[in-house]
Amino acid sequence: MLPQELIRKKRDGLRLSDAEIDFLVRGIADGKGLADAQVGALAMALFLKGMDAAERVALTRAMTASGTVLSWADQALPGPVVDKHSTGGVGDKVSLMLAPMVAACGAFVPMISGRGLGHTGGTLDKFESIPGYSAKPDLALFRKVVREAGCAVIGQTADLAPADKRLYAVRDVTGTVESIGLITASILSKKLAAGLDALVMDVKFGSGAFMASFDAARELAASIVEVANGAGLKTRALLTDMDRPLGRTAGNALEMREAVRYLKGEREPRLDAVTKALAVEMLDLAGVAPRAAAAGKIDAALASGAAAERFAKMVAGLGGPADFLEKTDAYLAKAPLVRGLYPPRAGVVARVDTRAVGVAVLELGGGRTDPAQAIDPAVGFADLAGPGETVGPDRPFAILHARDEATAARAARTLEAAYTLGGGPASAPIVREVLGA
Repeated sequence: MLPQELIRKKRDGLRLSDAEIDFLVRGIADGKGLADAQVGALAMALFLKGMDAAERVALTRAMTASGTVLSWADQALPGPVVDKHSTGGVGDKVSLMLAPMVAACGAFVPMISGRGLGHTGGTLDKFESIPGYSAKPDLALFRKVVREAGCAVIGQTADLAPADKRLYAVRDVTGTVESIGLITASILSKKLAAGLDALVMDVKFGSGAFMASFDAARELAASIVEVANGAGLKTRALLTDMDRPLGRTAGNALEMREAVRYLKGEREPRLDAVTKALAVEMLDLAGVAPRAAAAGKIDAALASGAAAERFAKMVAGLGGPADFLEKTDAYLAKAPLVRGLYPPRAGVVARVDTRAVGVAVLELGGGRTDPAQAIDPAVGFADLAGPGETVGPDRPFAILHARDEATAARAARTLEAAYTLGGGPASAPIVREVLGA
């Protein structure tokens, strides 16, 4: 087979066979079979012409098989292996609490997460705000922590789905990131490589999501559910609202603080709702407990402190402080400049441009504009107001945490412009629909 002939075939809108897709993926993974120009041309052909369900399954399976595929059979784990993946949002700290909550209920959660992308925050960046935490352990340590703590949150290693790593890097600079088929294969190849029994997806829509419209998010969720189940991985997807930041914080160390407060009993209602909804679906889909009983198990794991204990054990197992849960504030970085951002007049928040909130965190240095860029874990916003809430002289839009006056002034302008006053109802229920139920 010749790569250029297969690229031409897809360019002309024809279907690629499983064998042809396997050939192309091997060439992407080994770095020799396809030149960067050919990978880019292939990505554009797939973006423009699309893939049918069978092609998406074949691409996902081939990308999974391009590297190490974990098996947990030799660990004799006394429970199923399950994970959750989010398509990203602003203030989305759900994974920080969800993994230990589900682990405390009897499942095992080997969570492979990502860094911040564009205006959205990254789970790994939040965990790396903890001194010593290793987001890239070797596979032996990863397996050990999953076995002993019940969960481990790490980044994609070079061993797992290497074809996806190269293809994504090319997509990022060729305007082909938004392809439903390529997004589906990218997400699922890493999840299948993790050796899961079940997967629950959190597909977000709204002003802070990559898929801003509900219809586009639903199309992606349906593709993921169809392809994952076609590839042999039991999968369910929740469509959740990202028309306001999730929780009260946006920024890595600030979100980690909020996650610890959550595990200790202080829970913002919408963050609590989506976290528990995902946990219920994970326990149900993995066979730990049906929905009706799962909610009670989750509440018990939080109330008893078992979820917090799993979190602490995971952090210590991956190199973080053994007493992080007890001395959270002592370990996390603090910004030198902290001030409230108050509106010129009192009013009720009508809407929040959530993407702009994420951009404001970027302007503070809390995210990346370049993949190699270091980020400042201390900066961001706390006490963020949401739709339906009153702001004014005694209630700010948010509390700004900044490194210096210049970045503070720029981010303050962006944050304040993100808010529209005028009244109106509070946000709609955060979970809109469940697919694959």
